[in-house]
Amino acid sequence: MSQSVRRVIIAGAAGRDFHDFNTTFRNNPDYRVVAFTATQIPNIDGRRYPPELSGELYPAGIPIHPENDLPALIKSEKVDDVFFSYSDVSHEYVMHLASKVLAAGAGFRFLSPAQTQIASSKPLVSVGAVRTGCGKSQTSRRILEILQNDLGYKRVVAIRHPMPYGNLAAQAVQRFASYEDMERHECTIEEREEYEPYVERGAVIYAGVDYEAILRQAEQEADVIIWDGGNNDVPFYVSDLHIVVTDPHRPGHELRYHPGETNLRLADIVVINKVDTADNANVVAVQQNIRQVNPTAVIVKAASPIFVDDPAAIRGKRVLVVEDGPTLTHGEMAYGAGVVAAQYFDAAEIVDPHPYAVRSIAATYQKYPSTGAVLPAMGYGREQMADLAETINNVPCDMVIVATPIDLAKIIDIQLPNQRVRYELQEIGQPTLVELLREKFGQ
Repeated sequence: MSQSVRRVIIAGAAGRDFHDFNTTFRNNPDYRVVAFTATQIPNIDGRRYPPELSGELYPAGIPIHPENDLPALIKSEKVDDVFFSYSDVSHEYVMHLASKVLAAGAGFRFLSPAQTQIASSKPLVSVGAVRTGCGKSQTSRRILEILQNDLGYKRVVAIRHPMPYGNLAAQAVQRFASYEDMERHECTIEEREEYEPYVERGAVIYAGVDYEAILRQAEQEADVIIWDGGNNDVPFYVSDLHIVVTDPHRPGHELRYHPGETNLRLADIVVINKVDTADNANVVAVQQNIRQVNPTAVIVKAASPIFVDDPAAIRGKRVLVVEDGPTLTHGEMAYGAGVVAAQYFDAAEIVDPHPYAVRSIAATYQKYPSTGAVLPAMGYGREQMADLAETINNVPCDMVIVATPIDLAKIIDIQLPNQRVRYELQEIGQPTLVELLREKFGQ
């Protein structure tokens, strides 16, 4: 190996890090990736990026270590550079990690979107956000609906930001067109939350690890592609129209989190979501921040109205609220749509589940102490799903309000009466996404 070869660690969370490796380092003899480090996602460290995916330069694969090991690894592996490759962390967090890396003797680097984005042969619209929990999912569903129903595209295919929590080699390219596909791939709650809405609407969605292979397969059956982003990451693909969602419940976060600010600066369209439930002063503050860094972006204002099957059944009840997990954890929200629904439909009390949490759910509360009197729907594997079910059934309440994007009661045993909260994106005033998408992709 040449003395000029730079020894590298990629700091990640089982998503962007693997994509950065595949596009920039896998076949590049100028670098030697000695390890990945992992955070945010349970149970990913201690594994290896497998040789089936790592290529000829890495016949034994690449080890994945906990991020806490980073300073020791820099010294023991004589590392030249650490590349930061995960999302939804504050600028301050990033620079604290940079300080740790620099003090250990390595450089601290980023890859730009232009270095890692792959071009598609089909029209591609991308959806991102400035934080987890802004409303990417309902925005992506709205775009799917417009492309199918308003613009008449018969073959709309979505590609989702990676969530590879199982066998990485087996998950290189995953295609979901039915509920049976999700069962076969043993999808976690987090994966189902993203895939089911597309399957319900008759669309195909891909995910996995090798995003060039995924794109090439998706292009074979797509007239148009939706990139459905994860966290606040930038798209893996070159986009013909980049839509970024902001959240006025967290004004200022659009300028304080990585790589959400990059997303905002890259956006063609910025959606200010939840204007129906946010203070108007916060909506104005977000709009001013958008104009500060991206004066040419088109701004769309939108609401995310809430629906339940039987509003009257919630009135006067003591309820447990189960919220979307990532929104409460690295999204740092104390509550989500479930609390809004409980209050809107006059629940008597929201019962705090903290005292009833078991094992991995109790550990989640310890790791994310800002979580309010709600239960994050954590389900990274069957063991944690069992912990979630036990916690739910421990809580002394009259009803469970489930505000996850999927029907949680279909995959875990909820022994109490329960109602699912649904929320969809609804543009307020003009311009609308229909107008903007027709202008760009109209047939």
